[in-house]
Amino acid sequence: MEELTLTGVLRKAAGEFPSRRAISVPGRLDLSHERLGQLVDDAAARLAAAGVRPGDVIALAFPNTVELVIVFLAVIRARAVAAPLNPAYTEDEFVFYLSDLESKLLMTNAEGNAAAMAAAAKLGIPRAAASLGDTSGTLELSLPEGATTADIDVTPLAGRVNDPSDVALFLHTSGTTSRPKGVPLTQLNLAASVKNIRSAYRLTESDSTVIVLPLFHVHGLVAALLSSLSAGASVALPAAGRFSASTFWADMRASGATWYTAVPTIHQILLDRHASRPEPDYPELRFIRSCSASLAPAILEHLEASFGAPVLEAYAMTEAAHQMASNPLPDDGPRKPGAVGRPTGLEMAILDEEGARRPPNVPGEVCIRGPNVTKGYKNNPEANKAAFAFGWFHTGDVGILDADGYLHLVGRIKELINRGGTHPSPPNPFVPCNPLSNGSVLESLHILVRREDIAHRSGRGAVGAPGHRARGGVRRAGRQINCAVIPREGAEVDEAEVVRHCRKNLAAFKVPKRVFITDSLPKTATGKIQRRIVAEFFVPPAKAPRAGA
Repeated sequence: MEELTLTGVLRKAAGEFPSRRAISVPGRLDLSHERLGQLVDDAAARLAAAGVRPGDVIALAFPNTVELVIVFLAVIRARAVAAPLNPAYTEDEFVFYLSDLESKLLMTNAEGNAAAMAAAAKLGIPRAAASLGDTSGTLELSLPEGATTADIDVTPLAGRVNDPSDVALFLHTSGTTSRPKGVPLTQLNLAASVKNIRSAYRLTESDSTVIVLPLFHVHGLVAALLSSLSAGASVALPAAGRFSASTFWADMRASGATWYTAVPTIHQILLDRHASRPEPDYPELRFIRSCSASLAPAILEHLEASFGAPVLEAYAMTEAAHQMASNPLPDDGPRKPGAVGRPTGLEMAILDEEGARRPPNVPGEVCIRGPNVTKGYKNNPEANKAAFAFGWFHTGDVGILDADGYLHLVGRIKELINRGGTHPSPPNPFVPCNPLSNGSVLESLHILVRREDIAHRSGRGAVGAPGHRARGGVRRAGRQINCAVIPREGAEVDEAEVVRHCRKNLAAFKVPKRVFITDSLPKTATGKIQRRIVAEFFVPPAKAPRAGA
């Protein structure tokens, strides 16, 4: 049973490596695995004594602090459901998420969060605060019922045995192509996921990393934090509570880091800083991991050359409790730039619309199943019916499995653009062209990424726009490709020149009809471009055809 729950896995690691460092804030605090476990159990007992019941959803609005880590683990230890939220949400966004979660309690740090607290007050949700002043003491909790003393009997907690089926974590999808959907993840889902990640990267108690991604997102929470703790390894939290390029390498050196995981946006920021203000020396890393958005092969090569470590691109999503595939460590197989690797600890298949498996190198929908995969979206039977057809979870991604079993992604099904009978996927600068029968245009932004006047790190968006009328008033079939780009700082980018550049290097049907020059693009908190919002912002809605047209 211990290996089937996240709390059991973490308890086992703490028992095996009690004195090893679990969490640090460089220059401020260090917590061993044993001490972390004590703080978590104490906080869980007080939550239980204060009336938090199994199954209650507890919303967490914290920056990346040690208090968030302790509270998150305490909530799930008490058999409640932790729902970490982006502390930068507006009041209206907090109202949506707190309502959708049916949250019973909002927890913040001692400083509070004005927008979250206003939303909670509007909904009648009580608030609690947490702070850790002294690592030798207990986590200070200001609970609604006034149960603030540390001298609470742990008996209410003793009867709460974590079960593999307990929902432990509730997250929402990023909503890049549609309204965010609620994803409940169980203790078993999380235990299976950290096991897969730990195995893929051979994480041990000797490893250490600096967390640069927000812990309200599955990437930072599961891949960086929980996988490390489950191996008896350590994590460092930036003192500012968020990623800072100016302190990142100092934190890496101070914590003895052996690896890090990030999104391409952050990798590019680190490369830019390396080019302008290189460090006197860089730590010797076992590997660098990239996930949550596709990584351009050119950026991968630059990372390896700059920081002297193999770069492993991975593929993940919230519904799989994060990782589904990854390129292997050098000793375990070849790395394929542009591919997101081989399946890690789950079944993966490429299926056609009838649920039949596609042969190697033939595109179809990427589908998965395994113990790390959610059982379904919350209160969304229509989405569940579509997502779990044929006994598989359907990711909504189009891809191929090559002859070596490596996955190559093409795009999202919802984002495929029908242009005059061809179906090019939305151009993405971080994914290479794949041998697809429908003629992928993923390479179109590879062409743009080579231009020195376009900033890599800001990303680009590609969206479909309604086709226009040709001669005689007949509407052309399908949709046109439009592209939005961000110029590099100080560069002048001309729309006509960018289009000419694409025409010179691409087939005609892959060339963007319009190029929008902008200084920013709407992205999620982890750097994914929100193409549905790009489309709404740049492309006006189609006019309804006149009668008889």
